[in-house]
Amino acid sequence: MAEAQLDYAANVKKYVSTVDAAAVRGIVKHLGIALHSKDSSLVAASDPEELRRVRDGFMKKKLGLTQTDSELDAALKDVMATMASEHDKSRVTVCYLLAEKFGKLSLFE
Repeated sequence: MAEAQLDYAANVKKYVSTVDAAAVRGIVKHLGIALHSKDSSLVAASDPEELRRVRDGFMKKKLGLTQTDSELDAALKDVMATMASEHDKSRVTVCYLLAEKFGKLSLFE
């Protein structure tokens, strides 16, 4: 695994006991160019527009979730609460935790 992917996996490991390395690689590949900029590689938990992008672009489009917006927002809020101790919330970790929460890690393997 490349050094950056090891860093992403180490960050995910803060929140889960076993990290699916293939899923981390798949999420990194999916996010692609967004990870090249420090700003876009992070999720701004206090920015409603950013959270809407995660919900609509990742949760609905990539994960194929069909729950109501309020249910998806609640799940995203739970992930943000889980990561509350981190000021800079890694987009890879947020996506991993959401995919895991909904049983969708296999989409990235």
